[in-house]
Amino acid sequence: MCSRTWLALMLLVAGCAAAATREGLEPVETFVARHWRQPLAPQGPPPTRFSPLEASLAPEACGACHPVQFSDWRTSLHAASMGPGIAGQLAEMLESSPGEALQCHQCHAPLAEQAPRVPGTLAPNPAFDPTLAPRGIPCAACHVRGHRRFGPPRRDGSLESAAPRETLPHGGVTRTPAYLASEFCRDCHQFRPDGYALNGKLLEDTYNEWKASRFAAAGTQCQDCHMPDRRHLWRGIHDPDMVRGGLAISLTEDAARAPDGIAARLVVESTGVGHRFPTYVTPVVLLRAELIDAAGRPIAGTGEERRIAREVTLDLERELADTRLPPGGRAELAYARRLDGAAAAARFSVLVYPDAFYTAFFEALLRQGAGRGEAQVRETLDATRRSPYTLFERVVPAR
Repeated sequence: MCSRTWLALMLLVAGCAAAATREGLEPVETFVARHWRQPLAPQGPPPTRFSPLEASLAPEACGACHPVQFSDWRTSLHAASMGPGIAGQLAEMLESSPGEALQCHQCHAPLAEQAPRVPGTLAPNPAFDPTLAPRGIPCAACHVRGHRRFGPPRRDGSLESAAPRETLPHGGVTRTPAYLASEFCRDCHQFRPDGYALNGKLLEDTYNEWKASRFAAAGTQCQDCHMPDRRHLWRGIHDPDMVRGGLAISLTEDAARAPDGIAARLVVESTGVGHRFPTYVTPVVLLRAELIDAAGRPIAGTGEERRIAREVTLDLERELADTRLPPGGRAELAYARRLDGAAAAARFSVLVYPDAFYTAFFEALLRQGAGRGEAQVRETLDATRRSPYTLFERVVPAR
C-alpha cells in the first residue's frame, strides 16, 4: 500500500472513530431496520418549545422552509399513494377486514397518525389525523420519528451542522447516508422472502431485481435514477421521459425480406433500467406494427404485437405470462407485409399502458359492486384510462 493511500485511510478511520457515537454513522441496515420498524409508532407530543409549524406533520408545514421539495412531492406518486383508487377499496375493507386494510396503510399511508385504527388491537386510533390520512406518503413518513428530523448528508458529505441544534428549526436534523442507499426504499418496494408470490416469484421484487443487476454492482442506487439531484419526484413508468431514458429503441428496415412491401425490425432494449422492465404487474408495454392507408388509418388484419409485461389474473391467483426485460434484455418485433389494396405505409409503435391491470381490475370491481368506495373507484378508473401514451412511433412509407 502506498504512503498516500495509507495516510488517507488513517484519516478516514480517525474521523469515523471521533464521530462513532453519532447516529449518522451507524450502519445503513441498522438505521433502516429501526426507522422502518412496522407499524410506525405515533410521533407523540411535540417538544414544548416547538412552534405550531415545527410540530405539524402536514407536508405544507415542511414546504414552508423546503418549497422545492414540497413542490416536487405534490406532483409525485408518493403524494397520490392514498389516492381514490386505494381509498375506495379501503372504504369497505376497513369494516370487513380492518387488519388487511391497515397492512395497506404501511406503505400507502405509513404514519401512525394516518391510520383510523390501531394495528393489532384494531381499536380507534387516538392519534388519527383525518386531514393527514389522504396525503399518501408525506414528508414526515420518511423524515420524522418522534418529532425528530432525519435526512441525508449535506451535498459535501458532512453530517454535522456548524450551529448548535437548539438554535435550529425543529432542533436541526440527524443526517445519515442511509437516505442515499437503496435499502432505504426496500421496505415498500420489496416483499419479504415469505411474501406473496406467483409462479415462484414474489409479486413485488424490485429491490432484489436491482440487487442482482450490474447497477447494484456499480454502486448505482435507486435514488440516483428516481431522485436525481435529490429531487423528490420519484418518476417511473408513468413518465415518458423517464422511460425513454432507460431504453434504447431502434427500427431497422430490411427491404430484401419484402421486395414488394415493407419489412422492418422494431427493437426495445433495457439499457438504463436497474430492475426488470416493467418491475410490477401493473403496466403493459406493446411493440406494435400495422399497415396504414394514405390517411393514416390502420388496415384491419395487418397488426402484429409483442407484449412486455408480467400479466396475472385479476384475483392475483395465477401468472399468465412474464415477458419483462431484465437489465440489458431486449424484445423485438419482426414485421414483413406486402403492400396491396389501400395500404400506403407501415406504422411501428411502442405503446405504454402504465395502469393496464388497474383499468381491468377497477372495471371488474365496479361490475360486482364497489360499495361505499364506488365514486372513488370510478374517478380512478377514468384516470387509468387516460394514462397510456405513445413512447415511440415511426411510419415507413412504400418505396
